[in-house]
Amino acid sequence: MKVIDGHCDVLLKMYLDPEIDFYDVHTSPMDVTYSRMLHSNVKLQCFAIYLPERITQPHFDHYLEYINIFYQKIVRSGLIQAVKTRGDLELVMNGRVPGALLTLEGADALYGNPLYTRTLYHLGVRMIGVTWNYANWAADGVLEPRQGGFTRKGKSFIKDCNDLGILLDVSHLSEAAFWDLAAASAKPFVATHSNVKRLCGHPRNLDDEQIRALIRVDGRIGVTFVPWFVESSGKASVDDVVRHMEYICALGGERQLVLGSDFDGIDRHIPGLEHTGQYDRLAEALYKKFTKEQIEGFFYKNWHTFLSQHLPIH
Repeated sequence: MKVIDGHCDVLLKMYLDPEIDFYDVHTSPMDVTYSRMLHSNVKLQCFAIYLPERITQPHFDHYLEYINIFYQKIVRSGLIQAVKTRGDLELVMNGRVPGALLTLEGADALYGNPLYTRTLYHLGVRMIGVTWNYANWAADGVLEPRQGGFTRKGKSFIKDCNDLGILLDVSHLSEAAFWDLAAASAKPFVATHSNVKRLCGHPRNLDDEQIRALIRVDGRIGVTFVPWFVESSGKASVDDVVRHMEYICALGGERQLVLGSDFDGIDRHIPGLEHTGQYDRLAEALYKKFTKEQIEGFFYKNWHTFLSQHLPIH
């Protein structure tokens, strides 16, 4: 079965340790590697630009360093194809070479400058999570104590992204900012790596109304494998992930449900979902509850449909 994964933090690990080789299965300390992508038939992997918290004064050059890693160490002719357009997407979905799509997690170093946003677009960034967990110039994150929404500049940023064709990701936004974006965005939006708050009360998870809002706009909800987003105790199983997927479907989200592993962004894993080579374990558990057609939707077709509609044509 094909797989599309909406979020991983490979680039962070490669930024922190320049010696890491994405293509060396024997020495790589990463959850997502080239060989594991091939093993699980991952046709498209989203790679996030996420600056570590130790960078207290982020600059645009930091983003450029990550983008340089992406094009120098991930994308390789005949091995990994950069996906920027709908045509690129179809090439990887129907071909033998998997694809890589650049995303940004935390727009702190854009500082409301439309030129920076446009430059990221030209360099291949196709999806942006406006905040990480805390506040920046654009909006409040989910752990910001004041729990505010979007600023004036932040609302202009939403329009800039809509106009450019950059997708917006609400996974780390405060609840107020989530609803501000829902009201302001002319395009459907996504939550790349968030689970169900009713089943696990972590603040990064989505409540029922947020899930319904994503369903209404035909956005996407990426179930994630972060153990403490799956089960409050942090001792989660593959079956617990399936419970979150069942719940989203019960709310009407069967066609909006996708995967957003957060591999390489976590230091503890769900047994049987420790790396990207183990999607078969999740499929086995899902077959007890869902049909092959439904599972294909969750694994790749729902992401494929969405990206086919919203990536740039050229």
